[in-house]
Amino acid sequence: MTSERFDPSSADPRWQAAWDERQTFRADDASPRPRSYVLEMFPYPSGRIHIGHVRNYTMGDVLARYKRMKGFEVLHPMGWDAFGMPAENAAMEKGVHPGGWTRDNIANMKAQLKRLGFALDWSRELATCEPEYYGHEQALFLAMYEAGLVYRKESAVNWDPVDMTVLANEQVIDGRGWRSGALVEKRKLSQWFLKITHFAEDLLGGLGELKNWPDKVKLMQENWIGKSQGLQIRFWSADRSTEVEVFTTRPDTIFGASFVAIAADHPIAQRLAAGDPAVAAFIEECRKGGTTAAEIETQEKLGHDTGIRLKHPFDDGIALPLYIANFVLMDYGTGAVFGCPAHDQRDLDFARKYALPVTRVVADGETSAPVFEGDEAYTGPGALVNSRFLDGMDVEAAKAEVIARAEQGQWGRGTTVWRLRDWGVSRQRYWGTPIPFIHCDSCGVVPVPRDQLPVVLPEDVDFKTPGNPLLRHPTWKHVVCPSCGKPAERETDTLDTFADSSWYFLRFASQPADRPFDPEVIARWLPVEQYIGGIEHAILHLLYARFWTRALNHIGLIDVKEPFASLFTQGMVTHETYSRIDPVNGAPVYFGPAEIEKRGDGAVLISDGNPVEVGRVIKMSKSKKNVVDPDDIIAQYGADAVRWFMLSDSPPERDLPWSEAGIEGCARFVQRLWRLFGQYDPAASGEDKALDRKRDQAVAAVAEDIEGLGFNKAVARIYELASAVEKAAPSASRSAAIRALLLLVAPMMPHLAEEAWSGLGDGLISDAAWPSVDPALLVEDEVTIAIQVLGKVRDTITVPKGQTQEANLAIAMASSKVTLHVGNVEPQRIIYVPDRLLNIIPGRVMKPS
Repeated sequence: MTSERFDPSSADPRWQAAWDERQTFRADDASPRPRSYVLEMFPYPSGRIHIGHVRNYTMGDVLARYKRMKGFEVLHPMGWDAFGMPAENAAMEKGVHPGGWTRDNIANMKAQLKRLGFALDWSRELATCEPEYYGHEQALFLAMYEAGLVYRKESAVNWDPVDMTVLANEQVIDGRGWRSGALVEKRKLSQWFLKITHFAEDLLGGLGELKNWPDKVKLMQENWIGKSQGLQIRFWSADRSTEVEVFTTRPDTIFGASFVAIAADHPIAQRLAAGDPAVAAFIEECRKGGTTAAEIETQEKLGHDTGIRLKHPFDDGIALPLYIANFVLMDYGTGAVFGCPAHDQRDLDFARKYALPVTRVVADGETSAPVFEGDEAYTGPGALVNSRFLDGMDVEAAKAEVIARAEQGQWGRGTTVWRLRDWGVSRQRYWGTPIPFIHCDSCGVVPVPRDQLPVVLPEDVDFKTPGNPLLRHPTWKHVVCPSCGKPAERETDTLDTFADSSWYFLRFASQPADRPFDPEVIARWLPVEQYIGGIEHAILHLLYARFWTRALNHIGLIDVKEPFASLFTQGMVTHETYSRIDPVNGAPVYFGPAEIEKRGDGAVLISDGNPVEVGRVIKMSKSKKNVVDPDDIIAQYGADAVRWFMLSDSPPERDLPWSEAGIEGCARFVQRLWRLFGQYDPAASGEDKALDRKRDQAVAAVAEDIEGLGFNKAVARIYELASAVEKAAPSASRSAAIRALLLLVAPMMPHLAEEAWSGLGDGLISDAAWPSVDPALLVEDEVTIAIQVLGKVRDTITVPKGQTQEANLAIAMASSKVTLHVGNVEPQRIIYVPDRLLNIIPGRVMKPS
């Protein structure tokens, strides 16, 4: 190496070109080597990668490169989750075609990823918006339909009358469309569904087998699937004209019931609304509210008393009012609940609002008084009280007793319900996978024949008019029925984009032209050994991917049931914010890091020199402008310094605060290593046993840290080894340590490593093997023992491991630091912890020698 400084501006593109030219990271399906499939969640092509992408993909890249060095055939692919609403929004706002906008963004982001030197198999690149991908998705959808896992039914949806599209619950804000601001309407539309509930028990049970998934993610999925065991009870009015079936997980609290409530969409509510304008008006008000569990939890609890009274199943003398309530969901249980206010906070809020009785039926350990006076429901354990034949029982025994009596009296039955609902996949949008069905007046709904796939989106679409362009396209939807030959129409809904990301990992592994994948090749690569992505995908994407894998296994297309053997959820990259208050509207105005100059503990705006407020360190976001452009920092510091920063300091599962000082320190370390690698001398002689030991211990520890995704620990060990090498005198051992250090940093700083290796080794360091270790050197043969006098440390000694107490005492007593405190006395007592501690308790005066 002739240059005193490593120049990333020339080295980075040179080695990236070399890897591309040699197809270094192309995976071989036929390789006899053991396999490792490393995958990060593929990105949406928004136009620019952000620094969070860089952290995510750097972690996966280090693992993939390390696995190659350990002798694995590694599959490490990349693609694009390319369908979705942002492209349609761009079409409406900028007058561009969603396809052109998306493909331009893909090209930009691919170039950015390449500048970071990721070891990706670009030969398997895919984009979900291309017919070569979504045509196979249509084939899988039809296979699920044929297996009874796809069906169509009417379903209530959130309808935006301005954008003329269905909105997800999360897109309804205060009853209005998130983009148009229009009041959202509840409509019933025919929708396509995937029968995920068929696999509810299996999805839940399978979580226990995912030993290498974060407990938090598994708990989130468990709660989303939501298995509840309880009692289905029938309540009747006195004249038997009204029957309400209620599901409850707390049958033990039946004697605390003070009302029954039904959902606004319940058939009884609909029947009453037809003849009562007040009921109809209340139901309409309910429909303006949120429908997610989180929204219902926080919104005001509202009810309408129907005037109907229902008999208590254990006491005809108790009449329970029947309410229509905004907090009851039609799609959970039976769409009806009984309220026990003393032991459910939502019921208590409702009862207080409408002055309903609140009766304690579970003692809290302090009181068993029947009248419950607090504002916080008691939901803990306890003995049943004020509950007649249940008194004295614990909660579980009381549940069992009520269920037994209900079943004996034939007015109820023990049952299991699930929070999980079948997956509605219909979207009234253009930029998605066309659902492969045809509607015929004579034949009904007919699948598109396989030889007519893919059903390709038309290019000539218009976004000037709100709504789904497919619905109003002059020719695309008009087809001939494949069954009877009569005029028919295509399905104009497209699939939820979560469907696209529910099987892409299979297509990465196997890409035949005539089918979605080859099962034999899938069996070689799946499950994914390590999957990496954000915690925000814990439920929907990960649950849907687990469902698709099970569904395809169920219909015999693949053998695997779980797609991801190990899951890692990385933390975010964060940055402080910079802002001023707008004097006109009082709102904060944010500035980007490039617009700011730090001065002391504060900061000023470069353009005018006036102070700005330095805010908290939070997640980077465009709205707060606290973002760092990866291209800018790569241009300034080089890809390896950026990669090293992503791996340093913070544990990978925690957030990583971005700092200029941190990235500058990483850039300095790159140069420090470059100088150290330049000191490699293959002709050096002499042995340094201590350095040999540190070298092999570092190699073993870094390997263990990378395999455990403890990248910050690996970085710390590399710093330690580099310091030890720098301090060591020239020797063969030092040169061996420099060579080992070069191999250790190769997965993390690949450009620097290739540049240095080109002067030391043969071929590419990307193809080199991980350094081997001598097991004997991994065992410490020396230990440092603390020497105490009367329990206070006075010195330390380094001695052979396992040396006797007597030998260590003799060495300790030769230390002036020890004899200063022991004096001229013999030890009365010795407390010895082998290889760790020796405590001297002085005794009588020692005899003169």
